[in-house]
Amino acid sequence: MATLTVTLKEELELNGKDRGSELTLSVGSVTQAYHRIVTCPANNDTTIATFQTAVHTADNAIDLEDAKYIRVTNLDTSNEVVLSLQISNSENGTADGSTSILLAAGRSYIMGIPHEGIACDDDSAAIITDTALHDLESLVVDPKANSVSVEVFIAS
Repeated sequence: MATLTVTLKEELELNGKDRGSELTLSVGSVTQAYHRIVTCPANNDTTIATFQTAVHTADNAIDLEDAKYIRVTNLDTSNEVVLSLQISNSENGTADGSTSILLAAGRSYIMGIPHEGIACDDDSAAIITDTALHDLESLVVDPKANSVSVEVFIAS
């Protein structure tokens, strides 16, 4: 087993003072890595990763209970994408909810565990407790009107 080490470093000098920081995260017991660069064709939603309860239950599935670290990076230098996190609210391996974020050019989205690690409430602004979190079913990129490459890295 291996340990994934992730370092986030922010450098900022503001009004003559250092306001940056550096954080290091260690993710232990890693036995698998999923890493690919995907070109998402213009005007086409592209599934870049799928999570299921077992790897044999869907083509190219990642075991959602084994995944520990997820990163998606928009590699384009000028075009944004919409990253949709497809949620299995009933936790049956089928997406029946989603939440989307705008991922600007050159930016990354990082997530921890996908098993009971996400939820979205569309009828109120109430805080969702950890007892109401669901499974991430897949990651889908909408590149809008541009062909855009994204990088996906998942450690399990």
